Amino acid sequence: MKTDNEFKLTVDGKSVNESFARVVVSAFITPLDPTLEELADLKTAVSEAVTNCIVHAYKERFGRIYITGKINGSTVKITVRDKGCGIENVEKAMAPLFTTGGGDRAGLGFTVMESFCDKITVRSKVNVGTSVTLIKKIEGKAKW
Repeated sequence: MKTDNEFKLTVDGKSVNESFARVVVSAFITPLDPTLEELADLKTAVSEAVTNCIVHAYKERFGRIYITGKINGSTVKITVRDKGCGIENVEKAMAPLFTTGGGDRAGLGFTVMESFCDKITVRSKVNVGTSVTLIKKIEGKAKW
């Protein structure tokens, strides 16, 4: 499959970079002329994926977050990856309300990502890291 455009970004696993990642993805998909809803959906999904890296992947140490984006036609593919602790049971982690983050976490990150994207894929290996791929087709304003 031909890639029309792509980017690679590495950021520190700090909460300040969650909003930076949202802005980068927003700018990246602008040529597709997304609706405000499509833009908000993808920004929210990316925010959740990056926040998961910050909160869960690097609990007791510093780490980096690797974000890549690709556009193929009107389909956007964003991958958010870490080299953190990994997820022992991905299926369980993706269940609504499940969290390892304690009482202050809602356990809805993957549920939110699934609701705002056409498809998400989560791959993880304990002590190696996790990769979350978000896929969303952009219909765009021009087609309305």
